[in-house]
Amino acid sequence: MNKWIFISYVVFLTIFTLFSYLFVDGNLPYLQFLFTDFAFKNRLITTIAYSTLLSLFFGYYFYFIRLVQQKKLSMGNIRLLVIVTIGILLLAYPAMLSYDIFNYITTAKVTYFYHENPYIIMPIEFIHDPLLLFTHAANKIALYGPTWILFSGVPFFLGFGNFLLTLFLFKITAALSFFGVLFLYYKLHKDHMSLVLFAMNPLVLIETLVSGHNDMFVMFLVFLGIFFIQKNKFTGWLLFILSIGVKYATLFLFPIFLLSLFYKNLNKKSFFQLSAIMMFIIFLLSPLREEIYPWYAIWFLPFVFLSGRRLFIILTISLCFGLLLRYIPFMLLGTYLDPTPEIKIIVMVIPVFLAAVSYLLWLKKSFHYYQ
Repeated sequence: MNKWIFISYVVFLTIFTLFSYLFVDGNLPYLQFLFTDFAFKNRLITTIAYSTLLSLFFGYYFYFIRLVQQKKLSMGNIRLLVIVTIGILLLAYPAMLSYDIFNYITTAKVTYFYHENPYIIMPIEFIHDPLLLFTHAANKIALYGPTWILFSGVPFFLGFGNFLLTLFLFKITAALSFFGVLFLYYKLHKDHMSLVLFAMNPLVLIETLVSGHNDMFVMFLVFLGIFFIQKNKFTGWLLFILSIGVKYATLFLFPIFLLSLFYKNLNKKSFFQLSAIMMFIIFLLSPLREEIYPWYAIWFLPFVFLSGRRLFIILTISLCFGLLLRYIPFMLLGTYLDPTPEIKIIVMVIPVFLAAVSYLLWLKKSFHYYQ
């Protein structure tokens, strides 16, 4: 790996991290000294900057993939990239694109500080709580299963009532989950390409290490369950059930886990392909509840990259780009009302459409070449 490219990647990650602090909420008293209101007053400049950084992110991603194809990226290089990426993006402002991490903290506070049932009592009912100043969706009961409610007590208690420490510990939870998934990923399928496809994917990195979504914690439990299912069925099933207790989406993997028990000839590739299909189905069904959120892609991404299906991988990467473009309409217009929902769909679909057309043209050219 070229050392100057690596240095430029480190600089890029640092710039991306600094850029995230342009989105600091003015109602967040704990980071008031970093509040500039720049992102909200200069929406066009911010949108252009985000689009540029996102394009560069995918540029580095494709470069790393190319290095693997050329066998110029060793396992040591991959480890270094992962550690540096985690170390830098862990410092990014988590509410740059989503406020979910604040909901994790407020729900934990309802449970462990106020000692109330988060499935009955909403955070907004504690009208004098300072977290309500910047927490979105405080008028909802807990959105996650009991496994997450139980586990969220760990970073909450270790934060000792200090908001910034608690916030950082929730981000560390996401980072450790990511690291755990990568470890299991390589244990299950010792392939550098699939590892880099997942580990360096911009959507995975942004939604996990920047926004701190708990979806990676879900996948950690799933992959730990897959790892144990053949060695200790009870442990494997327990871990799988615990994953459902974080987000119910993994219930769609239940038939695949059953198949792996009754059909001993079901190889790993078939298991991953079927899992990718099932998790993609629940991803497509997510608008029935609310809308398609970019971080939901983490449900099927690891399985797609382990499937070995070239077309699926190409379309998935283009979808990742499209999903991260969904942030642009609100970033530019500052409203969730029309035409934001329509633009979100358009910008998400266009990269997938272009990738599909490009792939078909490549197939056509290859067919004529070999005739």
